Amino acid sequence: MNIFLKDGSKIILPDGATARDVARDGGLEKKALVARIDRLPSKLVDLTTDLQDGDTVELVTSSDGDGLSVLRHSAAHVLALALSEIDPSMKFAIGPAIDDGFYYDVKSDVTFSTDDLNAIEHRMRKIIESDIPFVLSVMSKEEAIRHFSSNGQKYKVELIEGLEADTVSVYSIGGFMDLCRGPHIPSTGYIPQDAFKLTSVAGAYWRGDSRNDMLQRIYGTAFSTIEEKEAYFAMVEEAKLRDHRKLGPELEIFHIDESAPGSVFWLKNGYVIFNLLKDYISDVIRRHGYYLVQTPQLMDRSLWETSGHWEKFRENMFVVENGDSTMAIKPMNCPGHIICYKTGAVKSYRDLPIRMAEFGLCHRNESSGSMHGLMRLRAFMQDDGHIFCSEDQIISETIDVCSMIKEVYATFGFNDITVKFSDRPEKRVGSDEVWDIAERSLQEASEAAGLQYTVNKGEGAFYGPKLEFVLKDCLGRDWQCGTLQVDFNLPERFGISYTDSSGERKTPVMLHRAIVGSLERFIGILIEHYAGKFPFWLSPVQVVVANIADDNAEYAATVCSALKECGVRSILDVEYEKINYKIRKYSVCKIPLLAIVGRNEQADGTVSLRFLGSSDTRTVKLEEIGDTISQLFPDPRG
Repeated sequence: MNIFLKDGSKIILPDGATARDVARDGGLEKKALVARIDRLPSKLVDLTTDLQDGDTVELVTSSDGDGLSVLRHSAAHVLALALSEIDPSMKFAIGPAIDDGFYYDVKSDVTFSTDDLNAIEHRMRKIIESDIPFVLSVMSKEEAIRHFSSNGQKYKVELIEGLEADTVSVYSIGGFMDLCRGPHIPSTGYIPQDAFKLTSVAGAYWRGDSRNDMLQRIYGTAFSTIEEKEAYFAMVEEAKLRDHRKLGPELEIFHIDESAPGSVFWLKNGYVIFNLLKDYISDVIRRHGYYLVQTPQLMDRSLWETSGHWEKFRENMFVVENGDSTMAIKPMNCPGHIICYKTGAVKSYRDLPIRMAEFGLCHRNESSGSMHGLMRLRAFMQDDGHIFCSEDQIISETIDVCSMIKEVYATFGFNDITVKFSDRPEKRVGSDEVWDIAERSLQEASEAAGLQYTVNKGEGAFYGPKLEFVLKDCLGRDWQCGTLQVDFNLPERFGISYTDSSGERKTPVMLHRAIVGSLERFIGILIEHYAGKFPFWLSPVQVVVANIADDNAEYAATVCSALKECGVRSILDVEYEKINYKIRKYSVCKIPLLAIVGRNEQADGTVSLRFLGSSDTRTVKLEEIGDTISQLFPDPRG
């Protein structure tokens, strides 16, 4: 057989060869985990997959993100085998790979804690040392149900019963068989002994539903080398120090109280940051031709039925019964903006594009277990925007939105941005024909905007495909923030229109866009990215003026007034404390600049500036202090 490699080269293999033979031929037998074969629809396949003449084969190692995900998924199966040895009657639910590792959900009479993880790891190492092959089998649906029923694996049976296919795939390692679509590494020995670790134990409801069984979830992670593992756990420790849930209250930024779960109490410093962020985005969107609106919090059920939210998003909405009427607190701003579009005179093609924006407070009924500080809330403000345009304006508007998103991210120091293209989800409104047009339009616009993207299969909004903008923070973590959706469905459902150049009524396209998404979540990201040391322009308090002795207090007040006149957010500290105490105090508070005045500064009409994290000082004339600060801390907003 003639087999082609990704680089275009050709090798000749005997009939019946597999992807593993390609790995052997290239000296990658111990590194290749799975493969990609051009003629197969599956993204990844086992190395045991048979080849055909003319196939193009790409070998995937753990240095490939997909390969690392397979390694972690296989580690989850090894974990399950180890757990089955501890409790043979254990019931297994699911064990997927996740962004930073893997987990397995189980039901067991044995209650696990973090103290048990070392012992479980020891069992896993024995399994890895045994180098047991992963063996794929295909069963009929009925046969698989009989097998898992006979072992009391009710969760597996429930999963199989929900499948539409007539056959299912299962993988075995030794005597342990698990329902799984794969693929997997060739054998357990491909998992590096010292590059995996179990990390924690938590509770999790079966299928995420509090009405179902409570299971035990055991988390772990795995890497291709011990160096990668050590770097990861060093990052984890650093992330703990930067945790916004710890720094937020300490720095008087926000508080979350049990009296209002999923909502934020902005404290004095946090509300300054919140408004600075909001005002900055307001300036950006005005420059890009948007006007701001405000829409109601409570709107009638009929509106949400028309939009499709009532059918597709009802479980996430807060509903209010008011006599004979049913109202919902808005989870999204889009239907309200359509009402704004419909109001007033009939729109003409000359009016398009109409760019409408709102800092809209949204409420979503998140489960208590899913909420996480500012990162996931029930009440949050979105920097939401909608563009009503014609089909031939989609490309230019997409380019403008992408430019705006990159501009904002760069202001905060986020320059490493990736993009995901999310296509039609299973739960959606509109015909396949409309979705075909929407997806094609967004792909063409993305290419015109010069975007390189990966496909995020089935993760689009229920009304249209979307782009997801993912930024990387200083610890290398990904955060999905901005979005852009192309929507042909909601305008049609609401019957909105404009007149074209020939006077004919046309339905506009609706582009949904957010730059940072939830302002609360973005501030949480910023707290962790900066470790609470905000850039000067975003710091709630930019300068503290501190005196050395009592007889410098009046001059210190003069300095503070001069700073405020220059627009610098400053506070005065003339308390009877030693200057070293004040320096330590405001270092802990992460104030970027300390203006110190003593006898010499007062006599010379100067100020000593001390920078956060440094013992160096810089002396400047009082009358030059505003210009000096502007030079030291240039404003990235321009």
